[in-house]
Amino acid sequence: MIVLAATPIGNLGDASARLIEVLSNAEIVAAEDTRTAVHLMRALGVENRPRLLALHEHNERDRAAEVVELAREADVVVLTDAGMPAISDPGFPLVEAAAAAGVTVTAIPGPSAVLTALAVSGLPTDRFAFEGFLPRKPGDRRKALRDLADERRTLVFFESPHRLADSLADLAQELGDARRAVVCRELTKLHEEVRRGTARELADWAADGVRGEICLVVEGAPAREFDLAAGVAQVLAAVASGDRLKEAAADVAEATGLSKRDLYQGALAAR
Repeated sequence: MIVLAATPIGNLGDASARLIEVLSNAEIVAAEDTRTAVHLMRALGVENRPRLLALHEHNERDRAAEVVELAREADVVVLTDAGMPAISDPGFPLVEAAAAAGVTVTAIPGPSAVLTALAVSGLPTDRFAFEGFLPRKPGDRRKALRDLADERRTLVFFESPHRLADSLADLAQELGDARRAVVCRELTKLHEEVRRGTARELADWAADGVRGEICLVVEGAPAREFDLAAGVAQVLAAVASGDRLKEAAADVAEATGLSKRDLYQGALAAR
């Protein structure tokens, strides 16, 4: 089978007993960086020296079939540099190929920067969306944030420390200066820092430069309030564009939470 093994995101004390056991008995380890994998095993006191394969973002699609075939005969342990494989790290193409080939995939759960940042953020945790890294180019980044402006779930991003100030400034511009956000820096490490504030406050703070591994947690959009008159206007606009009245009323009701019957009757009266 293929074993996705979560590794510490900073503090080696977070390595599970199961991770150490599996690495101690592994025949094959597919690693994002084989040097990092060797260093981890040594740091954890693992004396086993398995066969090491490089499996990273530049070769994982080409190498997935080979690793899947190896996993038919022996367990293949998959490691990334930190955290859970396949979560904004190499691993997904391999899991996709294994599922298609009928090869079992399991996981050793453990540290996750996404969940750790969310848990300590102080922002709602009941519903959230992980968006990975924001685009590098300013125009693409601002468009991505505009597309998320009405997202009501808490948002979690990874970000480079070198782009953090620009991303926070774009966040303030596209989502509003007052949108709450949390910068989680160096989680589980010696210099861990969790800084909370508005998007504008954090953008001003980050302008002086920030170092380390960054997770950015952003408050979801507030619920929009709709009155019936505005909803009826949306229905009439949809009908003018060619939609049937009944379907237009249903669509607006779903989007706004207003009564479909009230919207339908209101649109009939307005016509």
